[in-house]
Amino acid sequence: METILVILGGLLIVAGFIGALLPVVPGPPISYLGLVVLQLTSAHPFSLKFFIIWALIIAMLMVLDNVIPAYGTKKLGGSAYGVWGCIMGMLVGIFFSPIGLIVGPLAGAFIGELVGGKTSDQAIRSAAGSFLGFMASTVLKLIASGMMGYYFFMNL
Repeated sequence: METILVILGGLLIVAGFIGALLPVVPGPPISYLGLVVLQLTSAHPFSLKFFIIWALIIAMLMVLDNVIPAYGTKKLGGSAYGVWGCIMGMLVGIFFSPIGLIVGPLAGAFIGELVGGKTSDQAIRSAAGSFLGFMASTVLKLIASGMMGYYFFMNL
């Protein structure tokens, strides 16, 4: 039974890392499940405090995953129209995954800025901010999933 739990946990860790790259798959929560499965073995390598801290980190990442692209839009000169367009594009993009989750915020920010009266050059800059925000969010998820993978394999 121990071997099955370790294999299942390892598969969850790997799936979580891959999921951190794919916008439609919640990578860090899947990696977290890998740690939980390892905890079910007789070794019990992690403390309750460890799990609470990681649960908080993952919750924060899930929120930031949706906030950072809008922040990137705003940071590169986007207006409220661009920020709302980015958010709406992200929501619409969910239905056209995985490409829609990349293109949606870009297109939403671009269209939002055009609606707000900005030139196409300004709108493209706002859309670039959205994409940079998306990439920053992906890097954060990769780091978190990688760290959980490290804890998993170091505590086998």
